[in-house]
Amino acid sequence: MKILMVCLGNICRSPLAEGIMQHLVTQHGLDWEVDSAGTGNWHVGQGPDRRSVHVARNNGIDISGQVCRVFNVNDFDRFNHILVMDKNNLRDVWAKARDENDRNKVSLLLGESHVPDPYYDDAQFAPVFKLIEKGCRDFIDGHQ
Repeated sequence: MKILMVCLGNICRSPLAEGIMQHLVTQHGLDWEVDSAGTGNWHVGQGPDRRSVHVARNNGIDISGQVCRVFNVNDFDRFNHILVMDKNNLRDVWAKARDENDRNKVSLLLGESHVPDPYYDDAQFAPVFKLIEKGCRDFIDGHQ
């Protein structure tokens, strides 16, 4: 299975989601590929936000080697599941969908809930980590 995590800038939430999901996939012995992307292009080529790197490291996960990239239409062909962090990301990814098959690959990581963007509040990185971790665990439980 191939999974893509998507947020706005690909520096806070989706790098965390990629790292957490990859960590859990490895723990479960699953042969899944995990990647992340953003809907905006502001940070292409940069690494994750230092606060995301910090909270991941505090939880035993190293995301420091990730590099930001932008979601593109070819991702619909490369991935089985595209998990987005909020409804704006959902709208932006659906806008690039070529057909219903593409649209059906896209869903919110937390079902009907969104993962808040912690970018403007340092105190939100730890709670966001826990939300993403739960979403990743639930996804794995539903797809093993």
